[in-house]
Amino acid sequence: MKHVAQFLVATALGFACCAAQADALQVRSLAASCSACHGTNGVAESGMESLAGKPKDDLLKKMLDFKTGKKPATLMHQLSKGYTDEQLDQLAGYFAALKK
Repeated sequence: MKHVAQFLVATALGFACCAAQADALQVRSLAASCSACHGTNGVAESGMESLAGKPKDDLLKKMLDFKTGKKPATLMHQLSKGYTDEQLDQLAGYFAALKK
């Protein structure tokens, strides 16, 4: 019985690890669509805002403000509406974790 419990715990941990990797890949895929304006790895060319290394809370607030229309924009107000609040939170975390 002890071995069965150990097997079940190990299996659950394995699935959790795979799910975390899948989530990380999904967020990375979402972030790839930002690279056209904000640069590869969040480091933009001059004239656009770099996202890499900025505080997560600041990035999330900006994206949510774009989404709700609080912050005017030419494109971001439309793009941000295509993401859930959870996805925007994940994107903010992704870019915050990148080096400037």
